[in-house]
Amino acid sequence: MPASIETAAPSKSRLLTGRILSTLTVLFLIMDIAFKFIRPIPPQVLQSMAKLGFEPSLLSTIGILLLVCTVLYVIPRTSVLGAVLLTGYLGGAVSVHVRVGNPLFGYVLFPVYLGVLMWAGVCLREPRLLALLPLRK
Repeated sequence: MPASIETAAPSKSRLLTGRILSTLTVLFLIMDIAFKFIRPIPPQVLQSMAKLGFEPSLLSTIGILLLVCTVLYVIPRTSVLGAVLLTGYLGGAVSVHVRVGNPLFGYVLFPVYLGVLMWAGVCLREPRLLALLPLRK
């Protein structure tokens, strides 16, 4: 017999908090996407790309990838898939910052904070996810 996860609809305050956290995450991601498509490329972006070991020609590819993942996160029916894909994207960001020796608190942990914010938002909006977490009362 398949197990079913029955959960009540989230309270209004939980839903609102989840939406606020998700909105903050999406606003940051939109800003990041915009920097990848601005032309001419700002010198700060070129310097950052060079320091991280990426060619400026990859900006559009990375921007499209981030845009697709963010759109999936914004659509309620695909928000969990978007969160999973964005987790991979943010994990890659952590990896790159560790590889080039960036400071832990200034660069390396920021994608982790963003990922926690993102997952908190989607978990508060989708109570079935909380039922999957091995947390005990």
